[in-house]
Amino acid sequence: MEPTSAPPDPTTAKGGEREGERGGGGGGSSSTTTTSYQHHAPATTTTPPPPPLSRYESQKRRDWNTFLQYLKNHKPPLTLGRCSGAHVIEFLKYLDQFGKTKVHATGCPYFGHPSPPAPCACPLRQAWGSLDALIGRLRAAYEENGGRPESNPFGARAVRIYLREVREGQAKARGIPYEKKKRKRPSADGGGGGGDSGSSSRVASGSGRTTNVVTSAVASTTV
Repeated sequence: MEPTSAPPDPTTAKGGEREGERGGGGGGSSSTTTTSYQHHAPATTTTPPPPPLSRYESQKRRDWNTFLQYLKNHKPPLTLGRCSGAHVIEFLKYLDQFGKTKVHATGCPYFGHPSPPAPCACPLRQAWGSLDALIGRLRAAYEENGGRPESNPFGARAVRIYLREVREGQAKARGIPYEKKKRKRPSADGGGGGGDSGSSSRVASGSGRTTNVVTSAVASTTV
């Protein structure tokens, strides 16, 4: 009689199946998800350069530096806080040595002649229009640099009187009549006011043009 084989142990069979399942699961290829991080450099903001100064602003800055240099070279030295209208007039007279406008003296045969036929020995001066424009720029620069309007030496009454005397004197000496601008009357419909141009007057033939007033000369000249 042949020996009867023992039936398989169900526990062992199931365990083998489980091990096979585990083995089969472990034999597969595992996929790994890799997250890549891109490093971006921080965005740099470029500040645009300041706009270039206008011709008026550039000239105003040069004139202001010229006047400050004049105060520094003054004997005795002057501070801006102690500057008065008299010092401004002194500054304007100082600038006459750099002028390019012929102003005939009273005894000159060409006094009052707008187009002298020959040269003369009369001195050159700063034109009234140049001085008037210079004072306007310095008056604005004074307040822009912290000065109070009520103590502005460039707006002093003495300075206005001096400029008026220069204007009238040069007009007579050069034989140049004044051209007064007429005040514009408003139209019937109320539009187009006259503005502030009515009260201003100027000398003819372009004497109101501004000139570069001795920016480099003051730095090397003591008063």
